[in-house]
Amino acid sequence: MPGLNADILKPGLKALYYSGAHRMLAPFSKGVGLIYMLHRVSPHRPGGFAPNRGLMVTPEYLNSVLAETKRAGLDIVSLDEAHRRLRDGDFTRRFACFTLDDGYRDNLEYAYPVFAAHDAAFTVYIPSDYPDGKGELWWVALEEIIASGESIEIAAANENAVLPIGTDAEKNGAFAHIYRYLRNMDQDAQRAGISALCAKHGLDMGALCRNLIMTWDEVRQLAADPLVTIGAHTAAHYALAALPEARAREEMKHGADRIAAELGLWPEHISYPYGDSRSAGPREFRIAGELGFKTAVTTRKGVIFREHAEYLTALPRVSLNGEFQSSLYTRLFMSGAPFALWNRFRRVDAA
Repeated sequence: MPGLNADILKPGLKALYYSGAHRMLAPFSKGVGLIYMLHRVSPHRPGGFAPNRGLMVTPEYLNSVLAETKRAGLDIVSLDEAHRRLRDGDFTRRFACFTLDDGYRDNLEYAYPVFAAHDAAFTVYIPSDYPDGKGELWWVALEEIIASGESIEIAAANENAVLPIGTDAEKNGAFAHIYRYLRNMDQDAQRAGISALCAKHGLDMGALCRNLIMTWDEVRQLAADPLVTIGAHTAAHYALAALPEARAREEMKHGADRIAAELGLWPEHISYPYGDSRSAGPREFRIAGELGFKTAVTTRKGVIFREHAEYLTALPRVSLNGEFQSSLYTRLFMSGAPFALWNRFRRVDAA
């Protein structure tokens, strides 16, 4: 989902790489392991107006990351093994975990064969409403609506605004504006607003979900391989920190219980939807522990340090972003240097 502009970040990252500063920082910044975050894996490379392109990487890039990770001497392990190493203080070798959020069908079609070819463990986090066919992938819906129109009307706080979307630049501007507006809304109002927008533009969000997301049978097919861990991702993919505590707890519990009902095994790992500090904080970290999850991952940027053994429900991840599909960035990320600078050398961010 939209974040910092890749065109702004790339020059700084390249300077860090070509200066060799990342190698000098690595002894202090690389930590004991890292957890990669992905969403979609597809051979299709979106161009023009594609505001969600950061969520998609190619199978070729995923293959290169797996190969690069192995060449760097990291063990590719399951979340259960990462949890064991952190719990037991087993830091003799660095590790890497691969995680994918949301349960897109391309995880089965395109990502799974790549992982299988490398005999590499990975985790897919499932929001239980999604394979039920009733997920609201509102950021995808917003992209589809804007892609096909010439203008779009939104009702903001005390005003109605009509935004032109005739060109790619206008479409990108409108998407960024509306996305920020929706992300900052009350969660129920957000869903009502996007539902009204979809109804006005004739877009069926349920059909969109069923087209993009695995069914339970497909999840079962994936889960049958011992390389695969199925994790929880709540029920309806709400920003938990924006919900009352009882409702946030129920979202987390119901999502896991629904997976258990379908797969026969309660998931022991969870990913917080959106995962930034506005969406998951100390309250959610506590709830995840109380519900019995072994680990919980955020989208806070960073690698894993020894200190994270005390913060197993507030783990950071390293995003494999569609805007950064190059081995240059992979090597940088494995060094931990960009995140050390980003976090001002603070190792744990759990506040």
